[in-house]
Amino acid sequence: MTNPPSPSAPPETTPGSMSGSTPAPHDPVAAKLSTLDRFLPVWIGLAMLAGLLLGRLVPGLGDGLARVEVDGVSLPIALGLLVMMYPVLAKVRYDRLDSVTGDKRLLLSSLFLNWVLGPALMFALAWIFLPDLPAYRTGLIIVGLARCIAMVIIWNDLACGDREAAAVLVAINSVFQVVAFAGLGWFYLSVLPGWLGLEQTGIDASTWDIARSVLIFLGIPLLAGFLSRRIGERARGRDWYETKFIPRVAPWALYGLLFTIVILFALQGEAITSQPLDVVRIALPLLVYFALMWGGGFGLGAGLGLGYERTATLAFTAAGNNFELAIAVAIATFGAASGQALAGVVGPLIEVPALVALVYVSLALRKRFTARPGSPGAPLTQAAGSRHA
Repeated sequence: MTNPPSPSAPPETTPGSMSGSTPAPHDPVAAKLSTLDRFLPVWIGLAMLAGLLLGRLVPGLGDGLARVEVDGVSLPIALGLLVMMYPVLAKVRYDRLDSVTGDKRLLLSSLFLNWVLGPALMFALAWIFLPDLPAYRTGLIIVGLARCIAMVIIWNDLACGDREAAAVLVAINSVFQVVAFAGLGWFYLSVLPGWLGLEQTGIDASTWDIARSVLIFLGIPLLAGFLSRRIGERARGRDWYETKFIPRVAPWALYGLLFTIVILFALQGEAITSQPLDVVRIALPLLVYFALMWGGGFGLGAGLGLGYERTATLAFTAAGNNFELAIAVAIATFGAASGQALAGVVGPLIEVPALVALVYVSLALRKRFTARPGSPGAPLTQAAGSRHA
């Protein structure tokens, strides 16, 4: 770990490096980052704009992309997510996972936020903001039930969160997702509305479809990351793996993220631009949801004394959602042209800029944490992008 930056260095509000570079500790924070990392919000904004324009201006592009799938899984999105997640999971120190599984405060807090508070909050917000739009309301409730197992890995890494903790928490969420998703859908769409005298509905969510989503979007990159570290360290040693291999593959996380964003926005570019008022109606409860879930997770982690890294991880794993699963369930139950499907699609389109903004909020709050020597959850004091095992 490098020394703290000099007093003249700018505040550490720059996201963690996706390029894996480790510049000298005395340079200003911004100078330590590659052009790719330094202008991350610009690249994400351009990717969103490019996707919207492609979807709107290229006839049939959205339909063409939607047809490139196997057994209901979009190949372009799957490719982007796998490329995005592999470099981050290749950085994880799998020999340290026991320090996370032994942290009961972190694990229990994550389970409460993800499987008790999250679905209940989205249910309440959907009914508050969309009482007159049942299709969009149902779509949002489905989004709230699908906990994130993919893009949260990127947001956590950008915010300099605990990589090992993120790997454990998304793995736990994936298991709960397979076991509990259908039951929670039945409860929040049928049972609870019935108790409250509200309109009831239902969903068609097979256990295999949910398990397949988990295996593809988490299992494949997790296994690849684990094998890369295992084989790389055995063949060439840890120093080579950390200083040579990781910097080579790390930029691909951002390339995968940008590619995924372009595809997502291109798939729904025409629908979004032709129904702007509907998108705004759907976006408002989502923005409130992301803010409250992230803020609640961050506040809970800070209150429990988890340290910056694990507090950030807790907040981002609580705020993110598995949009692929939510969209797949909405389409299978209500059809691709349904309002429920549109609400599912708007989810990640709002989540991307919202959580990018929260990355910067998280890093701005990092200086409020006091490092505890030897604690795996202690905040980083070095410049972003210089984390070393």
